[in-house]
Amino acid sequence: MAKDNANGGTASEALAWTALWNAASDCGRGSRSIDPQSLRALPAGRKWTREIAKVVFDGLMVGSLSAPAQLAARWDRFGGAITELIIELGKVWDNPAAGRRVQYQLEQMLLDADDLAAPRRLARTLGIRVDARNPTAIELPEGIDRIYAYLMMDGQIEAALQFGVLGTVTRDHWIELIRNIVPAERLADSTARLAGRSAVPQEGAGADTSNTLAAEALLSTAERRSDPDSHFGKLAQLAAEARELVRSSAEPAQPPAAPRRARATDRNDRTAFWNSYFATEDPWNYGSFYEQEKYERQLEILPAGPIGRALELACAEGHFTRQLASRVSHLTATDISAIAIERARARCSDQPNIEFGVLDFAADTLPGEMDLIFCSEVLYYLDNLAELRRITKKFAEALAPGGSFISAHAFVLRDNVERTGFDWNTFGAQAISETLAATEGLVLEQSIQTELYRIDRFRRLSPDDVVTEPRIDHVPIRAPIEIGVARNIIWGGARALRRDVARNERRQRIPVLMYHGVADEGAAALARFRLTPAAFASQMAWLRANGFHAISSEQLEQFIANRQPFVGRPVLITFDDGFQNFADHAWPTLRANDLTAEVFLVTDLVGESAQWDAHSGPPTPLMDAGMVRRLAGEGAFFGSHMATHRAIDGLSSSDLAAELLRSRMFIERWTGRPTTAFAAPFSVTDRRLGRLAKECGYRIGFGRKHGPADLDCDPIDLPRIEIRGDRSLDDFVAIVEAVLE
Repeated sequence: MAKDNANGGTASEALAWTALWNAASDCGRGSRSIDPQSLRALPAGRKWTREIAKVVFDGLMVGSLSAPAQLAARWDRFGGAITELIIELGKVWDNPAAGRRVQYQLEQMLLDADDLAAPRRLARTLGIRVDARNPTAIELPEGIDRIYAYLMMDGQIEAALQFGVLGTVTRDHWIELIRNIVPAERLADSTARLAGRSAVPQEGAGADTSNTLAAEALLSTAERRSDPDSHFGKLAQLAAEARELVRSSAEPAQPPAAPRRARATDRNDRTAFWNSYFATEDPWNYGSFYEQEKYERQLEILPAGPIGRALELACAEGHFTRQLASRVSHLTATDISAIAIERARARCSDQPNIEFGVLDFAADTLPGEMDLIFCSEVLYYLDNLAELRRITKKFAEALAPGGSFISAHAFVLRDNVERTGFDWNTFGAQAISETLAATEGLVLEQSIQTELYRIDRFRRLSPDDVVTEPRIDHVPIRAPIEIGVARNIIWGGARALRRDVARNERRQRIPVLMYHGVADEGAAALARFRLTPAAFASQMAWLRANGFHAISSEQLEQFIANRQPFVGRPVLITFDDGFQNFADHAWPTLRANDLTAEVFLVTDLVGESAQWDAHSGPPTPLMDAGMVRRLAGEGAFFGSHMATHRAIDGLSSSDLAAELLRSRMFIERWTGRPTTAFAAPFSVTDRRLGRLAKECGYRIGFGRKHGPADLDCDPIDLPRIEIRGDRSLDDFVAIVEAVLE
């Protein structure tokens, strides 16, 4: 017996297993005596499905005095009784889907042992042989929604396939299935040999018509669906019902995102480059707390005493210009972009001491004898350090003796990869400060330094000046850092930079990470599926500091389809279920690390809670459609976790197709983007899922497989790596690094 006290079962469970075997044996003898109460102690969990089916299988063999290969052929003797037994088992469990799962598993085992010499009609599965060269339409008997078929060629089994089916399988449908499984040259060769001639067209024979399958497979979708009783006709009816349900829902549709205006990329045309930035007003969010705090510190570092003539380089739209103007007698505010200058002029129209002008400080002559020159957040955009050295000399020459030059720039990792900095492909504050310090005639007087930027005041030496040690002030950043800034920062330095690994590394596989929840509290039984926000933040910071970049499932599919090695260190980050805590905790962390994720939604339950976990404690709230729309607009990706979160191996083929269609259409309505990916609830799949998913519009699927994804993977059945909440950061690092090896 499959289960007894020695294997950890209780006495009542052992009796239930015995009762199940006896009931199956009775069914095999043609008896229908069933005592459902004797089965009540049987475990209903999915992990027992195969074990239960095997006990039934063994009981049937003994009761019917049959060998395994004979059972399917003798279904008419006991099929009704055994199906009734399994239905009663589902009622005892109060879970009809669990009973249906056992039925599918038992029928799978029966047909696995059969040669299908004749058609085998079971309760839900039809087992048949199909002539791969000349298939014919198959009408479904009542109750059948799965086909188990051997494709036959030259009297031999060429291939086996199983698929969910909703209606008549037409010849055209068979042709499509066969062409997806049997190589075209094999079909052509076999057909030609049966016709008594070579598979190679003979000279003068005209076009090769030996493989009629290829031509007949090119049927339009409309033709394929013209028969309402066919599989695709039924599928079209389900799609129409789903479309109407989505259309009539109260949730508004999300219009497709407007294309972003592309910025000029030709750095040689400086004017066009900067005008492209200012095509959108306030491109750097000058009014943010972070920028305003930086402005305050720039004003703090102004030299003591009156300031006569001041020159502001790259004044942009004049936000800082207004504040600086009150501290000087006359201010010349300049920018290379005429668009920016017009906005700055309008913003400062009530300031009579400001003169505005278009100026390219790299190419144009600077006005001279300045008491102050201000240059903030712009020197990164110079081509190289040689150009920086040339221009700092111009700055020194434009100052009056004793005049001050103030530079405000951020630290960049290219200067020093071991300290906090911005991940930009340019030099930063350290190189700029060192270059200014090395410029003849300039000396550093004061520096205000934070973890992210430094503000330096240099003075042009007069002939009788005495150089003193500069004053260095280290100050904290107190202002909140908005996401547009934060996503470019790597705190504590980097071990690898994205651009470097993109240039140097190519790989055959990548990690696809599977998460569920991110929260500090929750049901103890679900701790494995929940990371604390701090633990998740540590993992994302590690990915960012080690040169990883996030991709979508569509990008993964493209790499696989093109057999194109992965560039750099890509990672696909996925979340199942669509918990509200993804929006509250995970998404801000992902954005702050310049990463994204793909969230698989349970569409019938958006805005409600995870009722499937109710047995473990209070169900976790799920994001609503409005939140999905917002996050999609911010760069998150969404896919289907089906409509109800029921395990697919207990769904009928019709219900499975309906969930696939309905969930896809709702997500497309909410996001305004095509939905092409799904993840199976509970990571449970069966042999129907992949093909039905493709027929319902999906191209990418994640099921039960565990491990990294590589270029040899089937995109509709991709593996993932579960990231558990009861593991350490070291465990996470070991998992990801193992994929890189």
